[in-house]
Amino acid sequence: MNIYVSNLSYGTSADSLQNLFANYGEVSSANVITDRETGRSRGFGFVEMPNDAEGQKAIDELNNTDFEGKTITVNVARPKADRSDYNNRGGNGGGYNRRRY
Repeated sequence: MNIYVSNLSYGTSADSLQNLFANYGEVSSANVITDRETGRSRGFGFVEMPNDAEGQKAIDELNNTDFEGKTITVNVARPKADRSDYNNRGGNGGGYNRRRY
């Protein structure tokens, strides 16, 4: 089960996130998403738990609880949107397109 965790403290690490969810069962992976340019946390992350029942228990018990000074929101992650349609729209990329006569 892939779990989305939002409203994380900017100081939250993948290890601390993994340790939090390990209280509810096996954790395959835990990732805190960071900004590409600054390397700073973007305030959300994902946790992968192979057992759906353990994952659901973690969601039920951790949603709207305090973690590292912030009230986190925990949900089942939605599948990543297919961006192929977005990339095939064409157009001029939204830039300024002024005709010169």
